[in-house]
Amino acid sequence: MDCYSAVMTGKGTGAISTIQLFGDSSEDLFKKIFQPAGKKPAKFETGKILLGTIHDGYKKIDQVTIGCEQPRTFAINCHGNPLLVEMIMQLLRRNGVRILTAEQLLIKIFSAKEKTGTIALEAKLAQPKAKTLQGTKIILNQIDSGLSKIAKGWLENLDDIYPDKIKAEASRIIQKSRTAKLIIYGCKAVLTGPPNSGKSSLLNCLAGRQKSIVTEISGTTRDWVTAECLIDSVSLELTDTAGLDEKPPDAPGNIEKAARKKALETLEQADLVLLVLDSSQSEKLDDQFIQKFANKKTITILNKCDLPAKFDTDKLPDFLSNTVKISAKTSDGIDKLTEKILQTTGTAEFDLQNAVCFTDRQVNLIRQLTTIKSKEQAASIITELLNGRVYV
Repeated sequence: MDCYSAVMTGKGTGAISTIQLFGDSSEDLFKKIFQPAGKKPAKFETGKILLGTIHDGYKKIDQVTIGCEQPRTFAINCHGNPLLVEMIMQLLRRNGVRILTAEQLLIKIFSAKEKTGTIALEAKLAQPKAKTLQGTKIILNQIDSGLSKIAKGWLENLDDIYPDKIKAEASRIIQKSRTAKLIIYGCKAVLTGPPNSGKSSLLNCLAGRQKSIVTEISGTTRDWVTAECLIDSVSLELTDTAGLDEKPPDAPGNIEKAARKKALETLEQADLVLLVLDSSQSEKLDDQFIQKFANKKTITILNKCDLPAKFDTDKLPDFLSNTVKISAKTSDGIDKLTEKILQTTGTAEFDLQNAVCFTDRQVNLIRQLTTIKSKEQAASIITELLNGRVYV
């Protein structure tokens, strides 16, 4: 078997970087480039960690630890300086090691294992991308229970199951997967509303640090600012946009038009809209403006509740009736807002044991099951789900 390697940690300068090595000749390679600390020769055993140095001939590259994770699979933990990492990778390449991406290497490692199903392999690949601990649990629950268990049950009992039952269960899985995706990969939320309604102040309040320029001048934000905050099981990515209800001047190329165009694009991609209104003002909302949220999960935030209320909430359309009162300035009502976010996204009491899809491949196949015409068609799709090929 050829020997393969990949850098498993992200780019940039860090304290430690990890380089994975996999293949039959891995141990022989270490005998050539690795010098263990002390006088005893290196003895590689599963679960053991060795301290020593990586050498290129007589030249020392770095002090490292090498962990034998399983037969033929090793982890080199070196200093995080990108130059040192690159020197080690070049050394491996000159010794015949094939360099892959982290995902490509993981596929080779887990595909080499007997009885490693496709869902288990996808779980290993998706796990590092999870934004929260709860998201990681959802992914891991799909390996032996969750999606795998249901799919295997369909296949084993196909003769006794009507296609309509599979179609109904597949539809429920698709529905639950939309919520699970927010817990696993994060929720994109857009802060929008009239100028000077307090969007930037709210972002700063939720993020817990100064991210936006906050002034008393209407329309200060002319670009988008993002921040992430953790709300229970959800990593919320907040984007503070320019005032979408403004009508930009007709002159081509002005900064207001560019900011508004970007805000519209961000709004289209959002999972959740936080519409911030100034409850101390009685101004009427533009109908063309608010129609942009008609098909989005939206929370209408009545900001500046520390001031006398003048805004008439009875004039809000039904799709904006999901309201909460806060003061971004004093943080009053922020706890109620976070509860409302969890309720609106459906993540408040989500069962981490639910069978869900966590990759596009899985979603595509489960969606196909919602329209099956025969048991033979179902068997083909389910087999592909459990044992199909993963592409990266």
